[in-house]
Amino acid sequence: MKLLFICTHNRCRSILCEAIASQRGSGAIKAASAGSAPVEAVHPLTLQYLEERGYQTTGLQSQSWHELEAFKPDRVVTVCDSAAGEVCPLWMGEMEKHHWGLPDPSRVEGDDEAIRSAFMAVIDRIENKVDDWLREI
Repeated sequence: MKLLFICTHNRCRSILCEAIASQRGSGAIKAASAGSAPVEAVHPLTLQYLEERGYQTTGLQSQSWHELEAFKPDRVVTVCDSAAGEVCPLWMGEMEKHHWGLPDPSRVEGDDEAIRSAFMAVIDRIENKVDDWLREI
């Protein structure tokens, strides 16, 4: 199964999904992520907490969905509310599209533990969802 995760800036939630789905899916899932308005770099805490949970972060980058036309996903999953309402590029055509609203842990304010807890909660949700998808395959 090929999954494309979309978030407006492609700096946190969609990157988390890409890394977790690709690595947890161990060959059964191939994942990519992109944004409609990508930023220059992945949020540093995204990389930090992925690594803390044992995920590789090499090669993860913020990129435009226009750069992934050749990827040809089976399913496109929007993970932020603003991306869910955007018009997808024509190349996405009739492929299966889902919205899965995830809270943005990079916007949590508070001490280091509150921010870490927010990231870990989102990572837990993504891992559980990926495990569900693997049972479908």
